[in-house]
Amino acid sequence: MAGVERRVALVTGAGRGIGRETAELLASRGARVMAVARSEKELAQTGLEYIAADLGTKEGCEQAVTETIARLGPVEIFICNHGLGSAHEKVIWEQPVETWEETMRINLDGPFYLSRLVVKSMVEQRYGRCVYIASTAASVAEHAGSAYNSSKTGLLGLMRSVSQDGGEFNVTSNAVLPGWVRTEMAERSARAEARARGITPEQVWQERNALYAPGRVATPREVAEMIAFFAAEESSGVSGQEVKVALGNTS
Repeated sequence: MAGVERRVALVTGAGRGIGRETAELLASRGARVMAVARSEKELAQTGLEYIAADLGTKEGCEQAVTETIARLGPVEIFICNHGLGSAHEKVIWEQPVETWEETMRINLDGPFYLSRLVVKSMVEQRYGRCVYIASTAASVAEHAGSAYNSSKTGLLGLMRSVSQDGGEFNVTSNAVLPGWVRTEMAERSARAEARARGITPEQVWQERNALYAPGRVATPREVAEMIAFFAAEESSGVSGQEVKVALGNTS
């Protein structure tokens, strides 16, 4: 199986959580990985090639793609994982406009800028794999999360658009929708919910675990394995699809 061996992979949000797990998994399978995030300290700990950049700006996105091409070659695998969570959001009538704008800038504008750049070179090469990490919140909205919910739903529209535009050039585009995963972003959400309800973060996690048949949330590795499938040559028959990694929870 050819998989991802020797393919150039750009992984965003790679400093921690699902992004880091994915970057390390692809590297272990022979991909030439460029890890991108805002924190240089976290990136340096991965042991991978990295670029510290703000992917919520057009300039940061251009930096990430340009430097990847200069150092590793044209991007063949694009893992769009970076994003801002919803722990700081409020119900919609209290939601600050600034929160909406910041979330859209990071969660949707950045992925568009990056996609525009990487898909162009994929079309020229007649090969590409794009994987967008959305959320089950794209189909079942979270309470007090209008910006996050909307941005992740929009990300699915972007994914489908890339699938249509790139399809004739052997470029596939799919999305992975994790449920709850115990990452740093989700820990912030648990702490915020615990404060609002007057309970402990661990009680919040107990409730989240109970949502899934195995009595636990998914692990970063379980999500990364699904991402790695879509990143591989063997996934050529699948494009424009969204797959939940939520331990059988279909709600």
